[in-house]
Amino acid sequence: MAEKMRESCLICQIIRDSIPSYKLYEDDLALAVLDVNGSNPGHCFVMPKNHYPIIEQVPDAELSHLFSVANKISSSLFENLKVQGTNIFVANGIPAGQTVAHFTINVMPRKENDGINLQWKPKQLTEEEMSTVELKLREQLKNIGVKKVEKTKKPAAVMRKAEQMHISDDEGDYFAKQLRKIP
Repeated sequence: MAEKMRESCLICQIIRDSIPSYKLYEDDLALAVLDVNGSNPGHCFVMPKNHYPIIEQVPDAELSHLFSVANKISSSLFENLKVQGTNIFVANGIPAGQTVAHFTINVMPRKENDGINLQWKPKQLTEEEMSTVELKLREQLKNIGVKKVEKTKKPAAVMRKAEQMHISDDEGDYFAKQLRKIP
C-alpha cells in the first residue's frame, strides 16, 4: 500500500525525475524546486526525499534539516532576488490547504504590495475556552523532551547597535539578521 502511494504521489514523481522540475537544491534527504504555480517569482517547495504525508510523520532530525534548507533558500531569495520578506509555511492536512499527500515546506518570496494576503480574522475565545485549550495541550506537551537551546554570545558590534536602538537580545538577533539581508 505504501509503495503504491509513493508511485502515485506527485512529489515522489518529481523526486524520481518522472516529472520535470526546476531544481534549486538537492542532497540525500531533501529536494527544493521552484513552484510552477508560485505566488511570486522564486516561490519554492522544500521536500523530504522520503515519503511522509504530514509533518508529524517526519523524523525530527530530517525535519530540522528540511527547515535548515528552507532558511538557506530564504536567505538566497533576499540576496539574489532582492525580496523584502519571505513567508515560510507548511500546509499540514487537507483543511489547512495541503493538496498533495507529501509533506512540503513553502518558501514564498514577498515584496511590499505584492497582492498576496495571508491575513485572517482573529477569533476571540472566552477565558474559559482559552483555559480549556491550555489544559488540554499543556498536559500532553509537558514531557515531549524538547532540548533547551543555549544562547550564544553576540558580537560586540551587534550588541552596541542593539543597545543604541533599545532592542532586547532576542530582537537584536532578528534585526541584525534582517539588516544583513537588506539589499
